[in-house]
Amino acid sequence: MKKLTPLSLLIHAVMFLLALSWLYPFIWMTISSLKPTAEIYTTSLFSGHLTLENYTFLFDNSNRADKPFLRTLFNSLFVSITITLCVTVTSMLVGYALAKTEFRGKNAFRNLLIVQMVFPVFMFIIPQFVLMRELGLVNGYSAMILPYAMSAWGIFMVSQSFKGTPNDYLYAARLDHASLWGILRHVMMPLNKSILAIVALFTFSSSWDNFLWPLIVMRDVDKMPFSVLLATFSKSYGVYLGPVMAGAVVQMLPVVVLFILFRKYFLQGMSLSLK
Repeated sequence: MKKLTPLSLLIHAVMFLLALSWLYPFIWMTISSLKPTAEIYTTSLFSGHLTLENYTFLFDNSNRADKPFLRTLFNSLFVSITITLCVTVTSMLVGYALAKTEFRGKNAFRNLLIVQMVFPVFMFIIPQFVLMRELGLVNGYSAMILPYAMSAWGIFMVSQSFKGTPNDYLYAARLDHASLWGILRHVMMPLNKSILAIVALFTFSSSWDNFLWPLIVMRDVDKMPFSVLLATFSKSYGVYLGPVMAGAVVQMLPVVVLFILFRKYFLQGMSLSLK
């Protein structure tokens, strides 16, 4: 076992303090969401009366103010899961083509992917909105899903991982008359599950927290995602700080749960991507 030196102890102590300073806002937000609004600023962090009335107000009484949070929560789940599945599947298909097949314009296509990752996303908002409007998809779920059904970053990450898979596995699968989907399902997915997990996790996280694009294309309150409705609620009913904190906790919770469940694959994928 490696002996701890005073310098290493000091570094670990500093890192622990930095971790606490990073976690403190989340701890404060979570505990504040369990307090009545009047006690959030008048009591210390771990004192006061804890209650679930803020969550009750958020998902029950808020409907009286035309804020259907429960409906928009399911909207966010539906849109985020759909986008994640689409990005994962398309990244596997296109990534496999880039990594294991030869076709005309392959290098140009790969360069196009890299160029697309360089440009900021907001540069494409106006052309995407015009396209959705011309297709008659504005104010519908399709307008939130279709522009993000493919990801240049996801394709690039998956193709780089697929390159490291030995071709011998593919030859063996083809000798067994495996189809393309059979090769992807039984060979490429098990051998590259860490990268697929990190692509899925980052895609779900970005889709779940997406605010600007749904705000532009959605008009109907019942079709809005949770993030947009929470922002409008915070602007109109900012005096209700407790329910706002409860909504922020709900907004954060799915990403935290996914990271805890798939942290093993996430960390493996990060280590592979940094090599």
